[in-house]
Amino acid sequence: MPTATAFLNHPDPFTREAAQFYAEGAFLMDNGDGVRFYGVEGRALVPLTEEAGLHVSRRMRRELRHFEPRLDTAFGEVVEGCRGRLPGSPERDGEWISDDLTEIYHHLHGTGLAHSFEVWKDGELAGGVLGIVLGGVFFAESKFHRVTNASKAALILLARHLHGRSFGLLDAQIQNDHIATLGVYEVGEAEYAALLREALSLDVSL
Repeated sequence: MPTATAFLNHPDPFTREAAQFYAEGAFLMDNGDGVRFYGVEGRALVPLTEEAGLHVSRRMRRELRHFEPRLDTAFGEVVEGCRGRLPGSPERDGEWISDDLTEIYHHLHGTGLAHSFEVWKDGELAGGVLGIVLGGVFFAESKFHRVTNASKAALILLARHLHGRSFGLLDAQIQNDHIATLGVYEVGEAEYAALLREALSLDVSL
């Protein structure tokens, strides 16, 4: 997969611009005023291993065996699930992934910057994570589920996947009670910048 440098110098102008903003710690959102790049002071990071703090309960460990992870096999469905528009996915309280941002994600998927990490159960899409991948960083933009605990399973299996490929960061961006139960923790701006810089320099493949 292309390195961060390749995306930072990508021939497609918007892919290049997006990569540059993400490399500086910003991320895409549409809060009703159009698609913009945003930043937050505290950053939520997912530990990549249980030794590093990833919390996998015994019950969750048993449930994981029933989920099959896949990469980029249902990108459009994952985007719609994250919007709360995929049949079986819960409706969202507010829609920050607008039609315009949906179009952007599809564009960035076409140029190799945006990806979907999915979990399947009994041959059906159960949940997944929408993300931007740059260097050794997976920026988790959003996640969804159609089956109980599928979004947690997706995040846990994604962390394992990234660790196995020597990634440096799984960036969940904004902390919430749901992901905090998995051991997700916050770091300050200076610490995040240092971790981000180091992870961006990695030459890894998703």
